[in-house]
Amino acid sequence: MKKVKIAGREVLPIGLGTMNMGDKADTFDQEVQAIRTGLDNGVQLIDTAEMYGSGNAEKLVGSAIKPYSREELFLISKVLPANASKKDLPTSLENSLRRLETDYLDLYLLHWKEDVPLEETVEALENARNQGKVKAWGVSNLDVDDLEQVIQLPGGENCKANQVRYNVANRGIEYDLVPMMAKYDMPVIAYSPVDRGDSFGADLTKQQVLKDIAEEHNADVFQILLAWAIRNGKTIAIPQSGNPDHVVNNMKAAEISLTEQDLEHINDVYPEPDSKQPLTLW
Repeated sequence: MKKVKIAGREVLPIGLGTMNMGDKADTFDQEVQAIRTGLDNGVQLIDTAEMYGSGNAEKLVGSAIKPYSREELFLISKVLPANASKKDLPTSLENSLRRLETDYLDLYLLHWKEDVPLEETVEALENARNQGKVKAWGVSNLDVDDLEQVIQLPGGENCKANQVRYNVANRGIEYDLVPMMAKYDMPVIAYSPVDRGDSFGADLTKQQVLKDIAEEHNADVFQILLAWAIRNGKTIAIPQSGNPDHVVNNMKAAEISLTEQDLEHINDVYPEPDSKQPLTLW
């Protein structure tokens, strides 16, 4: 299973997303088991955020990773834009570390851009990196202009990733953002890689071409969607699931190699962008 480079590490191209997890007592144990099942099957990267359940997802991850070697994990969390100032970011970071029961993050991301100037956020992130509380930092939901601004700031060359929504029905980033990130050797972290199980209305699981390709690979449509998302070797997909069986199913997608013909058939239905498109959020 080919790995992807991120922030000086090599990780499997499929990680674990945790949005909407950790909120319910009656599903907590199953969700812990789902994360552990992923880790037992080779997953290294777990993505979470202080926003998810107001810290509940971080607490869930903290509980789930207790039996594992911290050095083998790649933990990502994200700071809310309102907390991304020099004054407030250190507090948010300490709270995330406490909930995760760890003393450092492998990657800390600005969740999205709002009112705090990017200059101030980058300075705060650099301070956290210099203190050893984060191994690396990056951004999320930033388009080309904002990302270019980050990179040109003092310390901005240390921006190591951008997490954005990306799936076959949302390919806009391929027009300019993906090439720009490739220039800086910056991987894409793809959230909603399976369109959150059709909850956005694209009805991907009902698309005949995807069903046909899935049958050819003895797979299901979700696995084909994940295999497509990570096809270039520079993308890490972070599907979310609180079901251990679904997690195992997702991991198997990393073993699927789509053919040129498969990709052509997908392009026929979900074409590459031929012009600039607004960044799709959530």
